[in-house]
Amino acid sequence: MPNQPTYVLVHGAFANSFSFAPLQAELALLGHRSAAVDLPGHGFEATYPAAYQAPQDLDALAVAPGRIKGVTLADNAARVIDALERARRNGPTVLVAHSRGGITITAVANARPDLIDRIVYVAAWCPVDLEVGDYYAEPEMADVDPAALAAAFVGNPAELGLLRCNFRTADPATLAAFKRATAADLTDDEFLNFLNTFQPDENLDAGTSADRARAATWGRIPRTYVRLAADASIPLAMQDRLIREGDALTPDNPFEVRTLGGSHLHWLAHPRPAAELLADLAAR
Repeated sequence: MPNQPTYVLVHGAFANSFSFAPLQAELALLGHRSAAVDLPGHGFEATYPAAYQAPQDLDALAVAPGRIKGVTLADNAARVIDALERARRNGPTVLVAHSRGGITITAVANARPDLIDRIVYVAAWCPVDLEVGDYYAEPEMADVDPAALAAAFVGNPAELGLLRCNFRTADPATLAAFKRATAADLTDDEFLNFLNTFQPDENLDAGTSADRARAATWGRIPRTYVRLAADASIPLAMQDRLIREGDALTPDNPFEVRTLGGSHLHWLAHPRPAAELLADLAAR
């Protein structure tokens, strides 16, 4: 059906297309096409060093090379643009991102607004006034627990050329910090299931001021921001700030704002409300 959109889904940091499988199932049951994109170095392109397996060798893990080294934001954007070009042959496209994936779809929208009929951020970074790294020093992020990932980081990012996190740690304090930050409202089993879909490596390039949202390109695409009401990774105050900044940039084309309950990962583990929300955007 040529008027039916294809949802192109972009994951966040340390994640991959696999985390969208439950959402895609719900979208399919509502009659919608979707394509989850693995950014370069993610999914089956990821590196899982032998030292990451059990029993772990953290010293070896700290120096093992990873294929994501050198991957840039431009590489991420190119991967998504390729997916959009292919999906566009079948009709409209709705570009959806979660968390750090928002940086990528902002870059895509700056470069190729012609490929996107609607852009959707789900508790995702949408840099407008600042670079993403600078937002972490802002008051809206004051309650974010820096220990959630820091305790599990392995190796020197400058030497590795990537970020590496040991998601297979069994340290109770680290696991508790992870859960508070991302999935406080999931059961322990649901949380550990999700944690085991993450990959250890992430690229370093989060963009510069040149990659912030631009009024002339990004700003002309119809857009939606889906707030996650109990998100402790990108708190609601920061989500609302990003919405305000985007609206100030293009007041004639403001965000349509929706809200889902739950934590940073809850909507992916229990995706039916999110699928219904996305389907409603297409219906209108």
